[in-house]
Amino acid sequence: MSTRERLRELVEAPRFQQFIIGVILLNAVTLGCETSPSLVEDYGEVLHAADRIALLIFTVELGARLYAHGPRFFRDPWNCFDAIIVGVALLPTTGSLGVLRALRILRALRLISAIPSMRRVVGALLGALPGMASIAALLALILYVGSVIATKLFSAVAPEYFGDLGASLFTLFQVMTGEAWSEVARSVMEAEPLAWIFFIGYIAVTTFTVLNLFIAVTVSAMESQVAREHERAEENQTAILLAELQQLREEVRGLHTAGQKPSTD
Repeated sequence: MSTRERLRELVEAPRFQQFIIGVILLNAVTLGCETSPSLVEDYGEVLHAADRIALLIFTVELGARLYAHGPRFFRDPWNCFDAIIVGVALLPTTGSLGVLRALRILRALRLISAIPSMRRVVGALLGALPGMASIAALLALILYVGSVIATKLFSAVAPEYFGDLGASLFTLFQVMTGEAWSEVARSVMEAEPLAWIFFIGYIAVTTFTVLNLFIAVTVSAMESQVAREHERAEENQTAILLAELQQLREEVRGLHTAGQKPSTD
């Protein structure tokens, strides 16, 4: 077995992956502790040392994976994701690039690539983006139409909420999220008692219908992702069984051939 193959087995071993996950979690905790002035004052050197050690481990691990997989390393999008995260962490954080210190917490996102279940969720979300884009466009259209109508109807009675198109867009977005929408509706209904018809209809269309479509598209994408993974696993299992069957056939053929050889005695 070559050095590259042994290194590949090491970096793909479950215990090694668990060790990397532990380092990611520990590094996320230390970076969170650095936001506390009192902790930095008492344990600043320890926190900075732990951060540098974690970065060193991530760099060595990424280099080992790059050497173990060779050019195939960049065929996996998650490997590219890890490379970008570690690359950002290696940039200097002094001078004009000091703002990059805040981006060190991005290392915690490596949990997504390290934990298979998280990868599945993110993959499903990415797969649902095309469907979500259509729903988002529909929602934006409904929000715009509703804002124009609300501005025409309620700008005189509630200028703080519907004085112009921008204010109406913000107010109706707030109403769509369900945040204090009753206060907005009641303040308008004091002057326009039938305003509840507009608000109830708007909430029914946006919150109860369109927003639920996002959930439906996401769930459908996750189900498709799981089904594809099951198919892939079944294909891999079938390939393994066929390889073992072929090996058994070759062994049986070899025994049969050996049995047919004439004795030299």
